[in-house]
Amino acid sequence: MPLFMMMVAFAVAFLFIRLSTRLIRAEVPWWPGNVTPGGLHIHHVMFGLVTMLVSGFGFIALANYHTPVANCVLAAVFGTGSALVLDEFALVLHLRDVYWKEEGRASIDAVFVAFSVTVLFALGVHPLGLNSGAIDTDSVGMVVVSVLVLLLQYALVVVTVLKGKIWTGLLGLFFPLLLLPGAWRLARPRSPWARWRYAQRPAKQQSALNRERRFRVPVHAGKIRFQEAIAGRHDDVS
Repeated sequence: MPLFMMMVAFAVAFLFIRLSTRLIRAEVPWWPGNVTPGGLHIHHVMFGLVTMLVSGFGFIALANYHTPVANCVLAAVFGTGSALVLDEFALVLHLRDVYWKEEGRASIDAVFVAFSVTVLFALGVHPLGLNSGAIDTDSVGMVVVSVLVLLLQYALVVVTVLKGKIWTGLLGLFFPLLLLPGAWRLARPRSPWARWRYAQRPAKQQSALNRERRFRVPVHAGKIRFQEAIAGRHDDVS
């Protein structure tokens, strides 16, 4: 239940703050606007940090007590703070106000990743090695085999991410079968793997570029349209 409350609070807080920023950008007269005491613009990442600190302290202070209601409340507070922080993730990353710039899309990606992981945990789907029975402890041999299988799976995650397939690598932590095509198929043309492995193999690089244009570009365009429908249109769209 605390995880569910955190997930709901995260979604509601993100949708609210995006609605607020869009109304502020549109200069709607009846909306309160930015918080600017003394002319200083206080970004909502600051409110998110304070909220996360308060909820974290509350969790620690109540760690030795069975308080389900308090846990649900604190989880919702933490989810709210997390949404406020991640909504301005790009500002923290670039150390400048890129909220409505092309770089600001990193905030939306961070929010989508965090929400997706939270949903999977709420559904009872755990990443590699954290689910019950991940390591067979019946014998020393089975422990060794289980650990080796986990290491192999995590190696596939690393290869998949190095090939530029971030979402495939992330979801592969929860659904390992996705790692097989992710690690086996061609890397994205601008990924670290492509720079290391395809520099002297122009045929491979061209195949990667062709796949990018044929599959990745339309999917990316659809993702941008979906994000903008929720979060608003960014400037300098490439």
